[in-house]
Amino acid sequence: MYNSDIPTRAELPSSAQLIKSTMIAFVAAAVLLVTVVLPAEHAIDPTGIGRALKLTDMGEIKKQLAAEAAADRAKDLKSTDSPQGAIPQKQSLLDQLGGLLIPAAHANEPVRIAQAAQRNDETTIVLKPNEGAEYKIELSKRGSVVYSWKVEGGVVNYEMHGSPKGGGKESSYKAARSVGADEGTLTAGFDGTHGWFFRNRGSAPVTVRLKTSGAYTAIKKV
Repeated sequence: MYNSDIPTRAELPSSAQLIKSTMIAFVAAAVLLVTVVLPAEHAIDPTGIGRALKLTDMGEIKKQLAAEAAADRAKDLKSTDSPQGAIPQKQSLLDQLGGLLIPAAHANEPVRIAQAAQRNDETTIVLKPNEGAEYKIELSKRGSVVYSWKVEGGVVNYEMHGSPKGGGKESSYKAARSVGADEGTLTAGFDGTHGWFFRNRGSAPVTVRLKTSGAYTAIKKV
């Protein structure tokens, strides 16, 4: 059996060469961060290259749609408050502290979504001018849903995103402005809710026909 020759000390890269390679890799990563990642994800474009490549537009759309979705969710939560009014801050704080004292037997239980049955749905969403709506489904990790939607009477701004079960950072999958249709497969990277936010920026009402097919719980407005 032949084993490859062990390289001699002269053939090994020197410390200076290793440092140089590391610095080159660091600079390349920094350039990509500033010219590609920041414009596309956060609409931050200090060099102007992202704007030239139309990556900054993508970041601005993501930020706008995410902000609109968050504002709509906050508005919905406010409209569904208890008629007795807001809970006093002291009681709210006690509730939060009580949540930290969950018995160990329950605290260690994994949070899971029961396996859903295969289903097919067609959801009709009517949006007035400047109105937004968000629809979500529950999916287990690695579960997938085939979807398609089409706008009647105009175009919409939209964002497709997911929220982990039990809380955590929301993930944005896709976003665009002034679109009339879209289709594809949504595959969950985690247990949680996944769905679409639509906004009608036109001057006339529009109707969105959303079709979904897969193993998920019932689609619902949130």
